[in-house]
Amino acid sequence: MNVIVCVKRVPDTEARIRVDESGRAIEKAGIKYDMSPYDAFAVEAALRHKETLGAGEITLLTFGDSSAQETLRKGLAMGADKAVLLTGEVSLDGLATAKVIAEELRGADASLMLFGVKAADDDQSQVGPMVAVLLDRPCVAGVSTFEVQGETAVCHREVEGGTEVVEVDLPAILCMTKGPTEPRLAALKGIMAAKRKPLEERAATDSPSRVRLTALEEPPARSAGRIVGEGADAVPELVRLLREEANAL
Repeated sequence: MNVIVCVKRVPDTEARIRVDESGRAIEKAGIKYDMSPYDAFAVEAALRHKETLGAGEITLLTFGDSSAQETLRKGLAMGADKAVLLTGEVSLDGLATAKVIAEELRGADASLMLFGVKAADDDQSQVGPMVAVLLDRPCVAGVSTFEVQGETAVCHREVEGGTEVVEVDLPAILCMTKGPTEPRLAALKGIMAAKRKPLEERAATDSPSRVRLTALEEPPARSAGRIVGEGADAVPELVRLLREEANAL
C-alpha cells in the first residue's frame, strides 16, 4: 500500500519572528526553517504504517521554492522513499494551494494521502480538506492514529473526554494531529541514505491566488506588572483591580 505525505516548510516554531519593512511579510534573515510539526507527525504515522505492513512506498510532496528541498531531505532521512517538489509561489490562498496539490495527486497510485491537520505558519487547516473535495475523496481530520483493515482505514481522534473511532473507505485523505509517538529523529545512516533517494523537482501548475495579505502586525508589548502591597492588607486593592481594571471578577 502506497502512501503520499504532503509536507510544508515553515519557520521554526521557536524562532523569533519580526515583521519586515514592507509590513506584509516576516523578516527572513537569520530565520531557521523546518518541517511543520503536524506534518512531521504525518510522516511518522506513514512510516509506522509501512513498518506494520512490511511493504509499500512513501512519497513526500511539497509546494514551494527550491529551499524546500531541505525539508524533503529531512523526511527522506526519517525513512520516506522518495520526494517531489512542486516549485511555485505559495500564497495565503488555501484553495490555490489545494488546486496545485490536487492536480499533482489526481490519479496517483496511493491508498492514503496524509496531511498535517494545520500548518504552523498560517494555522488555517484548509488545504487537506480542500484537496479531498477537489479529488472527491473521503477525509478525516484530527487523526492521532490509524490502522488499515482491508479497504478501510480505522481512525482514532482525541476528543474532549475520550477517543472517537471513525472508519473511512480507501482511498482516503487523513489530516494528522499529534500522535502517541513523537516523530523520529533521523540517524546518520538515514541522513546519508537521504542524499541518494529520488527527489524530483518540477514546476507546479498555475493557480492564481484570490486572497491577498495586506498587513502583518506584531503583538503589542506587554505592560509591566504592578505590586499592590503585601499580605492580607493588599487583598482589598487586589480585588478592586481585578474587578474594575481586569474585569476578571
